[in-house]
Amino acid sequence: MTRQVVIVPDLHGRADLLRGVLAHSPDAHLVCLGDAIDRGPRSMETVQLLMELHAAGRATLLMGNHERMMEEGIRNYRLYEGTHDLGDYRRAMEGYQSWMRAGGDTVRKELGGLTLEKFPPLLEKYLAVLRRVVYVTADGAVHDDAPDAPSVLVSHAAPPVKHPQYPNPLSAALWLRPFEGPFSMAPGVAYSVHGHTPVPTATRLGRHLYVDLGAYETGRLALVEVNVHGLPQITVLCGRGRPEAGQKYSRFGEPLPVQAIAVPGSSSGPVSGEVRR
Repeated sequence: MTRQVVIVPDLHGRADLLRGVLAHSPDAHLVCLGDAIDRGPRSMETVQLLMELHAAGRATLLMGNHERMMEEGIRNYRLYEGTHDLGDYRRAMEGYQSWMRAGGDTVRKELGGLTLEKFPPLLEKYLAVLRRVVYVTADGAVHDDAPDAPSVLVSHAAPPVKHPQYPNPLSAALWLRPFEGPFSMAPGVAYSVHGHTPVPTATRLGRHLYVDLGAYETGRLALVEVNVHGLPQITVLCGRGRPEAGQKYSRFGEPLPVQAIAVPGSSSGPVSGEVRR
């Protein structure tokens, strides 16, 4: 039996848009590209809903670089609790402060305070289920390794490749930008889909698709319906936000055709210049 798979890019605390996804695609299996946390207003609600979907078998959750930054602090703090090594404690605090500067401070304010000593159990459980790279085949199955059948590669920032700055390919998949490519992919991969790099509209650069529309500030979230045999159908949900903020994002490659629709209950509509089917 074939199931519909929809890729959801960087949510950054926009639980309202995630609920819009569920209203728009109630029967789809979601593959979430990571960066679900911080910057936006409701990180904890977003994570709670994602974890409920994951537990129900309705979502595959990937790690983004913001989850990786969050992980750095708490992982080293848990090491320190066992070793009492001040080096572990220093690395924990450095990781925590780095995340705070990159957006984690919004989660701290949302919670009314956040420390490594009293780190929310929900966020640790969330980190424990995150995957780095997956492959989706035509039947809607999600694989950890490249299958023999044709597939679409999905990861937060880039395909997993060795890079001078990130010798671990799974780290490269969290951090690389389009200008650092093109990136090699396993035989049988039709194209790859990524968030991480904000773009004014869904964009194709070679065989790599970039679909992070800066939802936390623009209110625009691209939903990518996986199609192994051709380019995917992309629907842009338009909710509360400042769509004009997207004009500052990098422009490169070729704009992809999309259909823009308002989130139920929102007065927002397609932004000027939206590419439609």
